[in-house]
Amino acid sequence: MLTVKTPEEALAVIREAFPPCPRPETVELEAAMGRVLFAPVTASEYVPGFDRSTVDGYAVRSADTFGCSDAIPAILTVQGEIAMGEGAGAALAPGCCAAVPTGGAIPEGADAAVMIEYTEDYGDGTVGICKSAAPGTNLIFKGDDVRPGQTVLPAGRRLTAQDIGALAAMGVTEVSVCAQPVVGILSTGDELVPVSAAPAEGQVRDVNSAMLRALVEDAGAKAVCYGILRDEEELLCETLGKALAECDMVLISGGSSVGMKDATCRVLASRGDVLFHGIAMKPGKPTILGRANGKPVFGLPGHPVAAFFVSQLFVRPLLDRLQGREPRAYAVPAVLTEAVSANHGRAQYMGVFLSEENGVRYARPIRGKSGLITTLAGSDGWFCIPRDCEGMAAGTGIDVYLYSAG
Repeated sequence: MLTVKTPEEALAVIREAFPPCPRPETVELEAAMGRVLFAPVTASEYVPGFDRSTVDGYAVRSADTFGCSDAIPAILTVQGEIAMGEGAGAALAPGCCAAVPTGGAIPEGADAAVMIEYTEDYGDGTVGICKSAAPGTNLIFKGDDVRPGQTVLPAGRRLTAQDIGALAAMGVTEVSVCAQPVVGILSTGDELVPVSAAPAEGQVRDVNSAMLRALVEDAGAKAVCYGILRDEEELLCETLGKALAECDMVLISGGSSVGMKDATCRVLASRGDVLFHGIAMKPGKPTILGRANGKPVFGLPGHPVAAFFVSQLFVRPLLDRLQGREPRAYAVPAVLTEAVSANHGRAQYMGVFLSEENGVRYARPIRGKSGLITTLAGSDGWFCIPRDCEGMAAGTGIDVYLYSAG
């Protein structure tokens, strides 16, 4: 018989037992995508480093254009032409303008740029400005993007492509990031065969190793798979010891229930502490969390869908903590397309397919059993039916949590 915790209580145990403990390492900018910043990034220079035009046209003193129009253009002398990649040259004299390309430097004295479409070249060294420009029109000023001392990216942020672009703009070539936790993955069960094998009667492919590896790596960690273990307690104990010596966290798939051959709990108890055995959720009730050598060890259900939801809800947040990140869950509102029932007393988690019609987002719940992982393939997220709710009617508004929180 399991003494279960609610999902909220399980998360509280995780937070108390495993405080954030990131370790720093330095990586080249080219290898920083998806890594978590150990320290904030502060700018040491101006970006851009000069005033520049956002249009092809002419740099002007805005006061020289006030009141002009198509009928009465402002006639300005062309002082020169500014080439891309070169300095702006001499300051702009009153009554003059300078031809400038998009991205080109703006000379001192100029405080606006006029698009070439609103000008007329008279061919005698003068141009007509047919539209007035207020100060700052079509310009980006020095430091508009970044100024020295400005914190651009906070510690704990997982770097995205746009972040890499910002770092490149600031001339950052190396980044201090959190070392990636190493997660050992063990699959147990006499019925399991490798993915590459053709299962005989009574056998199934080892789905969880591949799935858990993908989830761990998506969370920014490294995965080490220790293969398929027969249902032998001594073998599990030996392999767990090896994994604990080499990894920061261990996931044991299968053997988490209370049957004669379900040895995970006994092995964990012999090596450390069992923090809880059982969560009031469906699927995933027989989940175990232990601590051995100060490291977290999860005993996950063998059924793939149950293992998937437990990993989304509890393993991923813990991996975030080990990398110094605050766990994130992105929810979008949606409307249930059909009624769903639930087991009273357990939080029930269901995957959904999202669609949109006439501006309304709909969630179609996935019907299936915990052993059928293909029911989740192609789905977009999940929602929860609270433990004190016996079901939800079609048309109910729900929050759908997207699988990847970035």
